[in-house]
Parts: sequence; C-alpha cells; structure tokens
Amino acid sequence: MALITVKDLSLGYEHRTIAEGISFTVNAGDYLCIVGENGSGKTTLMNTLLGLRAPIAGQIITGDGLKRNEIGYLPQQTVVQKDFPASVYEIVLSGCQGRCGFRPFYTKSEKLLAHQNMERMGIEDLAHRCYRELSGGQQQRVLLARALCATRKVLLLDEPVSGLDPVVTEQLYKLIKELNEEGITIIMITHDINAALRYSSQILRIGGDAA
Repeated sequence: MALITVKDLSLGYEHRTIAEGISFTVNAGDYLCIVGENGSGKTTLMNTLLGLRAPIAGQIITGDGLKRNEIGYLPQQTVVQKDFPASVYEIVLSGCQGRCGFRPFYTKSEKLLAHQNMERMGIEDLAHRCYRELSGGQQQRVLLARALCATRKVLLLDEPVSGLDPVVTEQLYKLIKELNEEGITIIMITHDINAALRYSSQILRIGGDAA
C-alpha cells in the first residue's frame, strides 16, 4: 500500500525553484534512498514531505491513514544540537510530543515507549547521561530512538552517518536496515552511493538529468 505519493512536485524557497518534476511512490516497507549533489533540493524535499515547507507546485498524498505528525524524523545535526544540555531519556521521550495533543504531560505508556526504544537502540544504560557528553554514534542512536517514539510506520533520515567513523557508520546502517526489516518504511538522504545500492529497495536521484 502506498504510504506517500508525490506527483510532479516543484521545490524551492523565496520564489526560487531548485527542483521540479519530482514524482515517486513510497510503499509500506520500502527503503528509499535520496541522492544528489549539494544544493539539489534533497533536504528541501524532506522538509516538504514533513509539511515544514510548502511545495511550489505538485501534490503529496499520504495513504494508509498516515498523518504528518506520525512521521519520525532524524535531521542533520548542527553544532548547537550536538551540545544540547539534556539527558538521553528527556530527548528520547520528547519524540512522543506529537502524541500528547494539548496534554502538558507524558502518560505512563509514552514513558514506557521511550524506554523500549532506548533498549531497542542499545542505549538504555545511557538514559541519565547528558546528551552532549556522548559520542557521535551514541547521539545518532538517541535521535533514532526519539524518532521511533513518533512513528510505527515511516522514518525520514537526513544524512544519518555524517561525520561518523567507518565502523560506527556500518553499525548504524545495519541498525537502520534491521528497522526496515521489522516493517518500518525508510526514506534516507545520503551521499554514500555504495550504501544506497547495498541497503535500499529503490533510489531517487534529485538534480542533474533525472529527478
């Protein structure tokens, strides 16, 4: 079943088009890698899928009851984000915010979900550690656990292994593949063509001769 259908999408900002004519379908269980040169519109496409930016033209249709706030998202990390002074547990639990509505507190089931996803990512022993004290690989596992608190269906990942050493990179790729094999649909931006060929079920190229 199609979770996301994109039809003739044009992307840009401040009245400037950076990519156009983008059409693709993501079905439940797919692993889609988005590749392209810097500035080709990959992150803009992801922000548009998340509803954070409006398209210039075209349509994005969600299916199977998928709502925009039910999509887990792991963005590219900035220096400020890497130095965020919160505990691992607090960051993971914040992934449940989309479930809270107008409630000013987390329920027992949401707190349990946070612990389950920390265990799933192998970071439960880091629950009370400060996020900024962690290694890059540990931080990405924390952000994956947070994203999993937001979704049971789709994860959007923007360069999730950027800046990581080869060993940690391979570990993270395997972890993402395991999540996909468990039934979570993956949409990932990457510059790593070899990883895209190795792990994905389909590849979308933005920019150049094809979109």
